[in-house]
Amino acid sequence: MTAPVLAGAEPWAAEGGPEGALVLHGFTGNPQSMRPLARAFAEAGFTTELPLLPGHGTVIEDMIPTRWADWHRAAEEAYAGLARRCRRVVVAGLSMGGTLTCRLAADHPEIAGIVVVNPLVDPPADSFFEILSGLLESGTEVMAGVGSDIAMPGITEAAYAGSPVAAAKSLFEGVRQLRPDLSRITCPVLIYTSTQDHVVPPVSSDVLAASVSGPVERVILERSYHVATLDYDAADIEAGAVEFARRVTKS
Repeated sequence: MTAPVLAGAEPWAAEGGPEGALVLHGFTGNPQSMRPLARAFAEAGFTTELPLLPGHGTVIEDMIPTRWADWHRAAEEAYAGLARRCRRVVVAGLSMGGTLTCRLAADHPEIAGIVVVNPLVDPPADSFFEILSGLLESGTEVMAGVGSDIAMPGITEAAYAGSPVAAAKSLFEGVRQLRPDLSRITCPVLIYTSTQDHVVPPVSSDVLAASVSGPVERVILERSYHVATLDYDAADIEAGAVEFARRVTKS
């Protein structure tokens, strides 16, 4: 990391009871987009961790060399730390945070349940990988950003203005590796899906719901865009996620 962490992008944690909640932000975003949800878990008594993923929350130059393996490793380390201290753990994630959440759930069947908001689990077509490869071959390091897709006026996600191309390609490769492992997810799953999402197609949530082996609950968000955790439905997401987490950690 070469630059200071942006104000509001800092990682966040709270000690609570014997149940834990790991909360994961999205691609080019930072904990700012998930802090209200993390606080809701903490206020409900959960020991909560909201890490800042590598390359995020500073300047985009710090993210350019990072890859899926870096974000996955950080998520694994955060989960391992919570699992050592807590009786049961739920994991929640937005967008790429949802991808990481599903990766953890597929690899750790002891996870009590997962909450995903507009998760990215359906890999793009091969032609899109070819486009990204072409951009890299032409020397393009950064393409248009995907942050702050929010319907509510006056609300902004503190995401990078651009998207590092090689990092994005690595993310999609991670999604492609995850796709056949979705059936290994056996814990309860709560999926929030925005009908108007300009970043991740809603069909990605459909793929997840159809692929996992555990029980699925779906909530459709009619008013919010991609960053629903900061949008019109944020309060409902927080209340629903906490109620779900309480239920699955007691079962």
